Amino acid sequence: MNQLKVQAMKTIDALQTELLRLSHNIHANPEVSLTEYKSAAFIAEALRGHGFEVTMGIGGLPTAFIATKQGKGPGPHVAFMAEYDSLPSIGHACGHNVIAACAVGGFLGASAVMEELAGRLSIIGTPGEEADGGKIILLEAGVFDDVDFALMMHPSSGKSLINRGGRAATTIEVNFKGKSAHSASPGYGINALNAVICTFQHIDMMRPTFQMQDNVNGIITNGGLAANIIPGEAACEFSLRARTLIDLEKLAEKVKLAAASAAQLTGATSEIHVHRMYAERYPNLPMCEAFKANMALLGEEMEYPNPNIMYGSSDVGNVSIKLPAIHDYLAIAPAGISSHNVEFTVASVTERADEVCIKGAKGLAMTAIDVLADVAFQQEIKEYHQKQVPAEYRK
Repeated sequence: MNQLKVQAMKTIDALQTELLRLSHNIHANPEVSLTEYKSAAFIAEALRGHGFEVTMGIGGLPTAFIATKQGKGPGPHVAFMAEYDSLPSIGHACGHNVIAACAVGGFLGASAVMEELAGRLSIIGTPGEEADGGKIILLEAGVFDDVDFALMMHPSSGKSLINRGGRAATTIEVNFKGKSAHSASPGYGINALNAVICTFQHIDMMRPTFQMQDNVNGIITNGGLAANIIPGEAACEFSLRARTLIDLEKLAEKVKLAAASAAQLTGATSEIHVHRMYAERYPNLPMCEAFKANMALLGEEMEYPNPNIMYGSSDVGNVSIKLPAIHDYLAIAPAGISSHNVEFTVASVTERADEVCIKGAKGLAMTAIDVLADVAFQQEIKEYHQKQVPAEYRK
């Protein structure tokens, strides 16, 4: 095995206790999107403990950060991406504590050999993946402008996978205002809840016009105060997914039309808020294959995804459009235990999750070394990315 990889692995082995403590501390202090002050502080403290300068608040996000290690000379900029936000009520049911520990371990492991490599290595803390599109905000702020290659891993259940894509996604919130009235005299009011119900009905009526991968799920977030009061205010929220950003924009217009027509029909007024749009994902196969080969050296076999399954979404898709990126999956739980579930919260601090923290860190470090050490490989990655990402995104 490449001696630089061996040295990086030894560094990570020596950090095992520290990395697992970091993972468990983040898990024990769950913080939802863009409020990850403790988690970001845990990570910054770990990095500063190894002599790194950590810049907090990058891209205008208080819980985002960057730390960098310069190599022996000019070269490409490789960045590890860390996530550390949790889900409301159920904590780290997506295993972001594992993602953070792997990113920190990968960065510290690869940093140990940067004196032998040309280029730069960074760890970028990307908060708010679950709800606010932190990576999109950082992209818009220019944080990724000088990054050439981006790497991260994600815990999963069942099989460990490389080269898994993801659909475009967004959230739409609709608030209706009508006029409250006594339920004995509904004609004196304007029923905002009727507008919500009508919105759901209109969306269902339009489903035959959806593309095959279009997906709209909704909930009522405010249905009124009491059954004997005509609701003067009501609200709903919809999760949208589509094959591409272009398809998602069209789908969002249909949902907005459903809400607007419901308002017109019932006499209510509507306020419609479309959240940031997460792009579909373009995993870079050459880098994915390198990660797979490195994980095989660590005793972890990875497979390719089932092309017939419609997978979820992440703001890493927006990064993958701008530059070559990987977001490969290492299983920490058996099949049947899905993420965004309390069972996965438990799985994120098991012995297997701890094993993945260390092995995932090693795999990321080794893959970063592969990229930094081989100019021909860098070119192969860039050429693949250029061919993979649709031309309309480069306009």
